[in-house]
Amino acid sequence: MDIDSIIEIARGFGLKLVVAIAILFFGKLIIKYVKKLVNRIFKRRGVESSISGFLTSLINTTLWVILIISALTHLGIQTTSFIALLGAAGLAIGLALQGSLANFAAGFLIILFRPFKINDLINVGGNLGIITGINMFNTEMKTLDNTKIIIPNSQIMNNTITNITAEPIRRVDLMFSVAPNNNVQKIKDIIKGLLDAHELIITDPPTLVRMSNMTHSSLDFTVRAWCNTADYWLVYFDITEQVREEFIRNNVDLSIPKSEVKVLKE
Repeated sequence: MDIDSIIEIARGFGLKLVVAIAILFFGKLIIKYVKKLVNRIFKRRGVESSISGFLTSLINTTLWVILIISALTHLGIQTTSFIALLGAAGLAIGLALQGSLANFAAGFLIILFRPFKINDLINVGGNLGIITGINMFNTEMKTLDNTKIIIPNSQIMNNTITNITAEPIRRVDLMFSVAPNNNVQKIKDIIKGLLDAHELIITDPPTLVRMSNMTHSSLDFTVRAWCNTADYWLVYFDITEQVREEFIRNNVDLSIPKSEVKVLKE
């Protein structure tokens, strides 16, 4: 091979190299623009940050793979064998990282079906907490006593998920017991009056106050009231305290008869 042939080959390869670099340069700018455009669309449509971040990352990775393969193809490199090698390597890595891939797949399902979102209070697998992050492989929660919990996504999808704050309103269930010599209607009127006067309790659905059990030692009253989910614990504690004070103010007998057992010695 003479010098002219070498120069011609180098010139041809140099031109391909320049084109490949140009593809990478302008492709990078296009990917950056696409990311901004996608984020803008997600923001305009009110897509949650957890979903938009996940999808943007996935789109970015896919575009970069396509860009690199295009640049290599322009250099004259046969990408068919490269893709086959990449697939084989991916299969080997997949077999070695089955647990991680299961978590990734579960993370995708969480994003897709949205059983919960950021700031939801959920109970999953016995863990009660507020969702602070939904990642590709795990979900982060903060417990009510401010402890951080990181749960693999596959464990979440394989457990029953109780989303406590999914609905806008929630029912507050309470039970009050008084001595059996009290007037039933009086007790109901006292409790109903407190429920009607409480500003955080909503009237639709209506509240319920009924005697639900009677024994030789007590009358038990079931109370059901509805409020906004965010006000649940405030209503729960308010009504519990106010019923106690109102019972005392209205001379309601709270004493429960005691049975005394005497053991006689022979």
